[in-house]
Amino acid sequence: MTHTNPEFQPASLDAWAKAAAKSAPGGDVNALNWLTPDGISVKPLYTAEDTQNLPYANTLPGFEPYLRGPQATMYAVRPWTIRQYAGFSTAEESNAFYRKALAAGGQGVSVAFDLATHRGYDSDHPRVTGDVGKAGVAIDSVEDMKILFDQIPLDKVSVSMTMNGAVLPVLAGYVVAAEEQGVSQDKLSGTIQNDILKEFMVRNTYIYPPEPSMKIIGDIIEYTAKHMPKFNSISISGYHMQEAGANQALELAFTLADGKEYVKTAIAKGMDVDDFAGRLSFFWAIGMNFYLEVAKMRAARLLWCRIMKGFDAKNPKSLMLRTHCQTSGWSLTEQDPYNNVVRTTIEAMAAVFGGTQSLHTNSFDEAIALPTEFSARIARNTQLIIQEETHITNVIDPWAGSYMMEKLTQDMADAAWAIIEEVEAMGGMTKAVDSGWAKLKIEAAAAEKQARIDSGKDVIVGVNKYKLKTEDAIEARDIDNVAVRDSQIARLNAIRQQRDAARVQQALKAIEEAAASGNGNLLDLSIKAVRARATVGEISDAMEKSFGRHRADTQKVTGVYAAAFDTDTTAGDTMDYWNALKAEIEEFAAGQGRRPRVMISKLGQDGHDRGAKVVATAFADLGFDVDMGPLFQTPEECARQAIENDVHAVGVSTLAAGHKTLVPAIIAELRKQGADDIIVFVGGVVPRQDYDFLYQSGVKGIYGPGTPIPVSAKDVLNQIKKALA
Repeated sequence: MTHTNPEFQPASLDAWAKAAAKSAPGGDVNALNWLTPDGISVKPLYTAEDTQNLPYANTLPGFEPYLRGPQATMYAVRPWTIRQYAGFSTAEESNAFYRKALAAGGQGVSVAFDLATHRGYDSDHPRVTGDVGKAGVAIDSVEDMKILFDQIPLDKVSVSMTMNGAVLPVLAGYVVAAEEQGVSQDKLSGTIQNDILKEFMVRNTYIYPPEPSMKIIGDIIEYTAKHMPKFNSISISGYHMQEAGANQALELAFTLADGKEYVKTAIAKGMDVDDFAGRLSFFWAIGMNFYLEVAKMRAARLLWCRIMKGFDAKNPKSLMLRTHCQTSGWSLTEQDPYNNVVRTTIEAMAAVFGGTQSLHTNSFDEAIALPTEFSARIARNTQLIIQEETHITNVIDPWAGSYMMEKLTQDMADAAWAIIEEVEAMGGMTKAVDSGWAKLKIEAAAAEKQARIDSGKDVIVGVNKYKLKTEDAIEARDIDNVAVRDSQIARLNAIRQQRDAARVQQALKAIEEAAASGNGNLLDLSIKAVRARATVGEISDAMEKSFGRHRADTQKVTGVYAAAFDTDTTAGDTMDYWNALKAEIEEFAAGQGRRPRVMISKLGQDGHDRGAKVVATAFADLGFDVDMGPLFQTPEECARQAIENDVHAVGVSTLAAGHKTLVPAIIAELRKQGADDIIVFVGGVVPRQDYDFLYQSGVKGIYGPGTPIPVSAKDVLNQIKKALA
C-alpha cells in the first residue's frame, strides 16, 4: 500500500537555486561548483535530472559492463583480500614480518624489493652500495627467495610481487622456490606487476628499452597462460602515475591505454585474447579526492569492458576489470603524522566503496621511514575494522543510484576516454611514452598540484594550515645498509662457489642468444637458469648484452608552477613572498653577473623523480638556472657534472632511504675534486633523527615532505650568498 501526503509539494530546481543564491558567493550558485584537477565540474547539488540519460545507471553487479563490480555478490559473500605490502633488509627479516602479518589477519603477501634488485644488479655491484636492503628486500638468487617464503605455504597463500625491470629472474626465482617447497606451478596464485610502460613514465625502475621490454611481457603472458593458470601475469598499474602527480582521469586513461597495448602484444604472439585476458589485473592509487576515487574505479570497469569488446573478447572473465588498490603514499605527511591514520582510513573506504578485490593500507609513518611493526598493525587493523565492524560489506555497491555518483562516474569515463582516444591518435601508448608526451603530462599535473599546496589553495591539515608549533618525535625503522650488503655478498660468494659453473654459463648463454634472436621464451629460459643458481644480476646482464640498458631523458616542464601563483586566488602574503623572492634572485643575477645555478640530482637507483622534477620546475620559474642530473648517478658522476656545469649548489632528492650513505659521499667527492664551495642540500623522505648526521656531514639545508618550495628556495639562495661572501 502506498502512502501519499497531499500537503507535500516538492520544490523545483529553480526554487532551490534562488534559495541557495542567498548564501552563495556573489549570489551566483555556479560559484559553488568545484572544478577538479581533471577538468570535471562537480556541482553542489545533483538531482534525478542528472541521471536521466545515463546509459549504465541501472546495471547490476556481475554483469556487463561490470560498472557495479565484477562479481554478482561482491563483499556480501567474500570481502576483499587484505594485503600487507612490505619488504626490507634481508629475506630473513622480511619473512618474519610476513609470517606475523599473516598470523594477525593478513590474507596475502605483497613483496617490495630493494632498488638494486629492481634494476637487475646483484648486491655486490659497485653502483648499488647505498641501495641494498633499504627500500625493499634484497634478493640476489633463489636461495634468498626460498628464505623469503620459508614456512609460507605457496599453494595456499597468494603472493603479489611489485617487479618490472628484473621481472624475469625474480618471477623465475619465485617459481623455483615454490618447486623446491614442493608446490607445482599450476598451484601458484598471485600477481607479478610486470608493467613496464608506466616505468618509463613515472617510476623509472626499468632496465631495457621499451621494445625488448614489451617482448619480455609477451613471453611472461604466454608462459603463465600455459603453466600457471591461477597466476595473474601482469598488474597494469596506475598507482605510480598518481603518486607521480597524475590526476584521476590521467591515471585512469594512461593505465587502460597501457593495458590495451599489452593485449596487442600478446595477440601479436599468436595468442587468442580469451586465453590470457582473464588473468590480467589492475592496480590503482587511492588518494584524498574521495568522490573521484570511487567514480574512477566504477568508470574503469566500464571502459575496460568497452576496450576488451573491441578485441572481440567473448569470455566474461576477459571483460571484467579486477583490481588491487593501495592507499596513497604521497598524501602522507611528515608533519603531524598521526593525521595520516585518518587519511589512510578515508582512502581505504573509497577503495572499498569503489569495489576493489584486494587492498593495502599504508602505515602512518611512511612519509618518514619504513613502517614499524606498531604502525603496520594500525594499517592492517584499519581494514579489519572496516570488514568486521562497520557492516559496509553487507551491501553491494552502496553508491549505486546516487545522482552524484552515477553522473560523476560517467563524467570520469568520458574524460578518460577522450585521453585514450588522444593516445590512440598518436599510435598507441608505446609511442606516447617514447615521445615523452605522457611523462610530461604527468609532470605538469604534479607541478600544478604542488603549487596549489604551496600557495594555500589546497589545504593539507598540519602542513599549510592548523600547523603544530612543535612536532613530537616518531620512532622510525632504520636499516643497517652496510650489514645487509655484507650478508648478501657472503651468500652470493657461497652460491658461486657451490654451483656448477659450466651449467650456469650454458643457461646464461641460452638467454643471451634468445634475446638476440627473438626466438624462445625468456621466462622459460630464466627458470632453467635459476635452477642452476644463476643470480638476478647475471640473468639481467645476459639480456643486457643484446637489449642494452635504457637511458631516460631529463626534460622538465616550465611555467606550470608559477601559473598557480596568480594574483586572483593566491593569498596576499604568499604572493608577496613569491614576488619578493623573484626580485631577490634578479638582484643576485645583477650583482654576480649570472643567476644562482643549482643542479637537482638523484643518486643511486632511486628512480622516483616527482619531487626532483617539481623542485626543478619551481626553482626555474623563480629565476634560478637549473640543471637536471640524469637518473642513477653515482656520487662521483654527480660531483663531476656539478663542477663541469659550474653550479652554486647541488640538491639531492632522496626517497629510498639511501641518504646516510650517498649524501656524505657526494660531499666528500666535491671536496676531493676541489669544489668545497658548492653547497649541498637535501629534500625528500629523511627521518628527523638523521638530520644531525647529515648536517655534521656538511649538508647546508634539509627540506622534508610538506616544505613549501619557495621557503626552501629562499634558504638555498641565502646559503649560496653565504658561500660566496
